Amino acid sequence: MTQKNIARPSVSEFRRHWQLAPNTVFLNHGSFGACPRPILELQSQLRQQLEAEPVQFLWRRYEERLEPARVALAEFVGARSRDLVFVTNATTGVNAIVRSLRFQPDDEILTTDLDYNACRNALAEAARRAGARLVIAPVPFPLRSAGEVIEAVLRAATPRTRLAMLDHVTSNTALVLPVEQLIRELEARGVDTLVDGAHAPGMLPLNLGELNPAYYTANLHKWVCAPKGAAFLWAREDKQADLQPAVISHGNNRPRPGFTPFLDRFDWAGTFDPTPWFCVAEAIRWMGTLLPGGWSELRQRNRDLAVKARQVLSERLAVQPPCPETMLGSMATMALPERFQDVPASGKIDAEQLRLYDQFGIEVPFYRFGSPERRWFRVSAQIYNTQEEYEFLAQAIAELQRS
Repeated sequence: MTQKNIARPSVSEFRRHWQLAPNTVFLNHGSFGACPRPILELQSQLRQQLEAEPVQFLWRRYEERLEPARVALAEFVGARSRDLVFVTNATTGVNAIVRSLRFQPDDEILTTDLDYNACRNALAEAARRAGARLVIAPVPFPLRSAGEVIEAVLRAATPRTRLAMLDHVTSNTALVLPVEQLIRELEARGVDTLVDGAHAPGMLPLNLGELNPAYYTANLHKWVCAPKGAAFLWAREDKQADLQPAVISHGNNRPRPGFTPFLDRFDWAGTFDPTPWFCVAEAIRWMGTLLPGGWSELRQRNRDLAVKARQVLSERLAVQPPCPETMLGSMATMALPERFQDVPASGKIDAEQLRLYDQFGIEVPFYRFGSPERRWFRVSAQIYNTQEEYEFLAQAIAELQRS
């Protein structure tokens, strides 16, 4: 129940397009996204067709739905459609890439301590199986500039580094990393780069043809607002021949006219629900109609809101921003006030995070990381959010400090 002495925040005019619970102040779009009503309605229609005519839908007419989605996605991310395949999430994409590579005992696999735990686990398992070494580059946080990231990664790279995984936008710390410069620097040293772009599509403008890492994988259920289960893997043409999907199916020996072996291997992973993939083109189109300036205006609006949210929260809670404004996208991470530091973990979800939801209806994630360990929280900014919601969060945290 909301505290009586804190007024509820205003609601965005765009919120009506989402099915978010009426009394929830949803400031955590970055975790799982949220799919708008029109896209959910399209998915429901597609699922009805799937169940009405399973063979027609999954066999005879599969490609005619898949290809338009792939072409629309390719245009959106600046790529050739032949270099893109759909996967269910970025973690699946990372697994497909890492498990396809043959590492040797002397090889090193490089990542940073700002990476996503699930993807680091995939690297760790690949290193374990091959007897290779997983190297974790420590990146300072808080930090003063993107140059500190570049310095930390390049310092950890050696002549034995075979692959480097780089987050385009980090999850817990919400940093937009200088991946373009890192790709150029690492590739010049003979190091292949795998970019985990889980948050990037819809948050940042993308041109994969120009970025040109060895591999790039990203989610579409976050900032593109497609249904859960929509993600993609892009591979440079010279890297496609050795890539196998995480689930090997018919594509290895059933070529289709007009499709490359890379597409054949990934397009069909066994019987599953492909409707999230089929909704991608419409999600891209629909989200791009919400503002007169299309996707460019939407990305800028969300970033401006995240910047303003950080300003409000930093001032109200008397905490310092941990990174330059230039490294922000549509999310921002801040330290919790000192009152909440040095408090032992109370379970899967910290007690204060639960109280924010139970007492104020605020959904916002808490994190613990760093050495020494510090406690942090992260806010997201999507078009359905308002500045008043972040002011409401600041008031709610202040209330928890007093209790």
